[in-house]
Amino acid sequence: MKALVTYYSQTGNTEKVAHAIYEAIHMEKELKPIKDVENIKGYDIVFCGFPVHAHSVPGKALSLFKLLPVSQKIAFFSTHGSLRGGQLPKQAFEHAIGLASKAKVLGHFGCQGKVDNKLIDTLMKQLEHKAWAEEALSAEGHPDQHDLADAKKFAEEMLAKLSK
Repeated sequence: MKALVTYYSQTGNTEKVAHAIYEAIHMEKELKPIKDVENIKGYDIVFCGFPVHAHSVPGKALSLFKLLPVSQKIAFFSTHGSLRGGQLPKQAFEHAIGLASKAKVLGHFGCQGKVDNKLIDTLMKQLEHKAWAEEALSAEGHPDQHDLADAKKFAEEMLAKLSK
């Protein structure tokens, strides 16, 4: 059995989660940024991570979706400024699942990741984004040890689904 953990990370948050997932995998495995993935064939599972941008999958992560063979088992993970379980990260996962429609999505995991202060300052000045910017302030210090422990548990759960 072989696993690929791949990610797009702009600030390092998603990369931290990718490393936690990678550490939890006890089989043949590879860890690569999405930009370095040329082929997905031969992997029993692919863990694909991205930061949520405007409640969606960022453009730089989209190249991976074109490589997905039919029935490829995949698990998504993301970091975001919203609270866990919030509507914006849910929309991003729905977008990712739609893009991966020919694959078999086993699950998804999301946690907060620190948002760049310049972005928060800019969005605080825009009435339509102020509430989210205030929420994003709570992401300071994330992903933290608890988030990374949860990411490892997520990886173990996804691997358990492989043997079913």
